[in-house]
Amino acid sequence: MSQKAMYTFRLYIAGDGPNSSRARANLAEICRDYLPDRHQIEIVDVFEDPKRALADRIFMTPTLVKLTPQPVRVIVGTLNVTHIVLQTLGMRPLAA
Repeated sequence: MSQKAMYTFRLYIAGDGPNSSRARANLAEICRDYLPDRHQIEIVDVFEDPKRALADRIFMTPTLVKLTPQPVRVIVGTLNVTHIVLQTLGMRPLAA
């Protein structure tokens, strides 16, 4: 039996603004629906840690980085179009 991959995400947000809130909610929904018990999310608020954002070369928010499994993928925006997010991150939606 093959073990399913664990997904690690880092979401860069800018405080509690509407786009940041939408991105958080949309990512949580995607993970709940497509990666139950197979995901880890780190939230980086660029207002609280601007040096980290600059060091990680993040210049726009919200930005989602899929760290694992490889390859690393990046998507900018509120993550509101699920099939595009899944495709961009190299994930397959569940079969209907």
